[in-house]
Order: sequence, then C-alpha cells, then structure tokens
Amino acid sequence: MSEQRFKFIAEAHLVLRHEGKLLMLLRQNTGYMDGHWGLVAGHVDGAETFRQAMQREALEEAGLSIALDDLHLAHMMHRNSDSERVSLFFTTEHWQGTPTNMEPDKCAALTWTPENALPDSTIPYIRAALGFIDKAQHYSEYGW
Repeated sequence: MSEQRFKFIAEAHLVLRHEGKLLMLLRQNTGYMDGHWGLVAGHVDGAETFRQAMQREALEEAGLSIALDDLHLAHMMHRNSDSERVSLFFTTEHWQGTPTNMEPDKCAALTWTPENALPDSTIPYIRAALGFIDKAQHYSEYGW
C-alpha cells in the first residue's frame, strides 16, 4: 500500500508600491474573503516557479508586465486557513503598463491605497505580511 504524501497550496502575492501607495484589489465572486481588500495574487500552477506564477498573475489580474529578474522575494508565510498554504510575497520597482482591473468578475476595484491607511477590511494575513515586510522579517507563520 502506498502512502500519500502531504501537499500544500502554493501562492504568490505582489506587493506593488508607488509614491507611498500600495496596489490593492477588492475581491468579489471568488468564494474566499469576498468584500475584502487583498493584493494581486494567485495559486502557483504546476510546472511553473513562484516568480513565473507572480508574473502571470500580474498580467492576468492587473495588466502589468514584469520581468522575472525584477521580482524580489520580500516575505514567505506558512499559513493555516481552510488548508495549509505557503504564500510568497514579491516586490518590484519595475513594471510595464498601467494597473487595470482585468478580471471585473472577480475584482470589484483595483486601486492605489495609501500604505499608512489600509482599509479596515484588508484580509488579515495580508495585513500581517505587510507588517512583517515593513520590519524586514522574511519568514512568518500565521493561523496556527
């Protein structure tokens, strides 16, 4: 009898900052934290790296082109929610395009939000990760 190995869900998140503001999106019709603010993000598909997933999600969700070498790991979070997950948070200073809501069926708004005034309805683990990034803490555990 073969033993099945544990599997976790892998996610990539984009922490995009510009002139004291953070690019955030308002989730809708996703089944997870709808009505809450998060970041451009998504699951890592098979046969792609975390950076490739982040590059793909930035284009799919916000219409932004980002070179792989311009994506820098800022934080890694091992978190426990509906399932066990590993979330990597990337930053970049270089991108092409203007942030545009490319998925209006899943995103009610895509906007630059003042970094020092996150919406009260920011997804809690996102708020925590941003705090860790600001402290240059590269690893955290959340939801245990």
